[in-house]
Amino acid sequence: MEHRQLSEFVNMDSPEAVLAEGQVILKLISPEFEVAPVAAAFRSTVSLYEGNRPGYQACNTEYHDLRHITDTFLAMARLIHGGMLEGNTLTHRGIVLGLIATLLHDTGYIQQEGDSEGTGAKYTAQHVRRSMDFLERNISDYGLSGEDVRDGGDMILCTDLAADIPKIEFSSREVELLGKMLGTADLLAQMADRMYLEKLLFLYYEFREGEVGDYKSKVDLLRKTIGFFDFIDHRLKSVLGATHRFVSPHFASRWGIHSDMYGEAIEKQKIYLKQILGISDTDPLDYLRREGIVDRVRKKYSEK
Repeated sequence: MEHRQLSEFVNMDSPEAVLAEGQVILKLISPEFEVAPVAAAFRSTVSLYEGNRPGYQACNTEYHDLRHITDTFLAMARLIHGGMLEGNTLTHRGIVLGLIATLLHDTGYIQQEGDSEGTGAKYTAQHVRRSMDFLERNISDYGLSGEDVRDGGDMILCTDLAADIPKIEFSSREVELLGKMLGTADLLAQMADRMYLEKLLFLYYEFREGEVGDYKSKVDLLRKTIGFFDFIDHRLKSVLGATHRFVSPHFASRWGIHSDMYGEAIEKQKIYLKQILGISDTDPLDYLRREGIVDRVRKKYSEK
């Protein structure tokens, strides 16, 4: 098959297209795989993010948005499939729970009704714990048990860059593996997104509202992202058990492409970021042109 870019496989702007591909992947795992619980959880989460769930507002964080959730969902499904092709045994219960935890891993940014101050970005520092709490509060809506809440919570905890993953007392090797897969999927989905560099501008304002980090400006965040690439590379290979390697067998099986499509996309981001930061006497934001994000950011925040 002709070599393709990661963004060309699925229309990532369409949640239904992402769900359809996720269902294809689950059927590749087993033709008898019961996809209904995953599909129901997926659609429920889309409804939540769109503001159609009683008691909650629509998502209003522009970096940690619905697109990030669906990107991470698909990355997780791909890792699960690739992991099983590599000989890892995962149960139906574990796969379903892992995908539900993926869908809910950033619900901590969602504001409840009556929470009228600022945006969900103010919860940046607490969002992982809030996401775990959301899972526990909505246990029945997702068809989960008390044991599921504990295991799903431990999986979500693996997305916290500050979490000491080796000290998490996972209930089983399967839960540990799925947690590391989720931590990996979260990172791959963000950093391989073709709009990642542009969306970092949204992240800057989320960090500023949440009082996280010491970034002096948007360009300062871009400059410090170079080091972040190296930090994440180490995290993927060590702390998260190198589960990113499961990407390649998935793409070989699904598309006949023997490449680490996520890794290649991330490396291109890093190279381009270094290039634009190295151009003297220019604003690097002028070289970030996708989807008009830079213009939107400049307009929105200059008016404030």
